[in-house]
Amino acid sequence: MHGLQPLLAFSETAKHGGFAAAARELGTAPSTLAKAVARLEASLGLRLFHRTTRQVSLSADGERLFRRCQRVLAELEELQTEAAGTRAAPAGTLRIDMPLAYGRMVMLPLLAQLLRQHPQMRIDARLSDGYVDLVKDGIDVAIRVGELQDSSLAARRFGSQQLVLVGAPEYLQRHGTPHVLADLVAHRTILFRMPTSGRDRPLQFGRGVTLHPEEGLRFNDGEAIVQAAVLGLGLAQVPDCMAAADLSAGRLVELLPRHRPPAMPIHAVMPANRLVPPRVRVLLDALQTLADAPPPPAAKPVRRTPRRRTSHR
Repeated sequence: MHGLQPLLAFSETAKHGGFAAAARELGTAPSTLAKAVARLEASLGLRLFHRTTRQVSLSADGERLFRRCQRVLAELEELQTEAAGTRAAPAGTLRIDMPLAYGRMVMLPLLAQLLRQHPQMRIDARLSDGYVDLVKDGIDVAIRVGELQDSSLAARRFGSQQLVLVGAPEYLQRHGTPHVLADLVAHRTILFRMPTSGRDRPLQFGRGVTLHPEEGLRFNDGEAIVQAAVLGLGLAQVPDCMAAADLSAGRLVELLPRHRPPAMPIHAVMPANRLVPPRVRVLLDALQTLADAPPPPAAKPVRRTPRRRTSHR
């Protein structure tokens, strides 16, 4: 095997799931990559891919090689950057995975700012509420909300997210304003159906209290839940960043603020035991700046006098 080109061809093919997509990324012909991978397999005496007419998938041997290959190529990129003396000019593609709502509302403006500051950078962003395998999918950084489960990743906390219970003034005028948790039984709830499990996310409150409404409206999209609450279809518990604009405009009112659950941490996670390339370093710096910024003024709670209470049990 000569040089690192066969490893690069193999790594990009595995990352993109096919020779054509990998060739577009590297600016070469698919046949060139296919031949390079075939030579690598011959030199190693291993079958690295299962091939079909439309795509390729890693074999067990390919999985093991890909994980080690990712680390080696990332470190090589860092060494090349240092040798060129361009640490202050990040370049290349930043591959980032983000939750849907948080990614759209918080991360996309930050990424746009990074591109203006560093025009040689490119962004490959994935928005999903599911967890990805950072090494297998070739992700530089993933933004994750909540307590971390995977101890094999390097993590940097940069923020937190608060769940808030909200309702529209029009809905509260018709059905009354809840003042204690027990009042929620008489209200319609807009529930979030979790995409990973298909189950309803329970309502969470302080001191470990959780409620599991059996009846209500169900959506698998957080922004749809906020809109449904604005339309007066019921009460909803959503991340504070999603409801901030509607709370400030008075389209929603926060309810039972004293019963907020503990804030959920937000981390940037990366593959462990890997040098941090400049494109990732500037993102981490931007996230720290975001964390250090003063929070926006909280929306003032709107007090409503209940007119009538109608049960939706």
